[in-house]
Amino acid sequence: QVQLVESGGGSVQAGGSLRLSCAASGRTFSSYTMGWFRQAPGKEREFVAAIKWTIGTTYYADSVWGRFTISRDNAKNTVYLQMNSLRPEDTAVYYCAAGVRYYSNNYYYHLTLSYDYWGQGTQVTVSS
Repeated sequence: QVQLVESGGGSVQAGGSLRLSCAASGRTFSSYTMGWFRQAPGKEREFVAAIKWTIGTTYYADSVWGRFTISRDNAKNTVYLQMNSLRPEDTAVYYCAAGVRYYSNNYYYHLTLSYDYWGQGTQVTVSS
């Protein structure tokens, strides 16, 4: 019911910035949470950030705290991930995800199994 299209990936020097976008279509308001995950080659997909669609509460992985900012534009049905102070270890494919379920324990928003729809991914490469 929800389609996600990502854009904004690319290559950047360490310390630089990128802004990722995820445009949602379909029954977007059926999603309680929008999240960003990333996956480096040979590694598991890991949580980066999430935002509750209706109230705007945000959550971040410890590894990106203070550097990344997730936001949304309800009118455009779009979520963003502003990435500053990028490091080589941030290199990965970044995925946008939408979850339709509500969880009282915010821990579940860190888990891939909590999300129902996924974008195609966009490559982010940070060089030293």
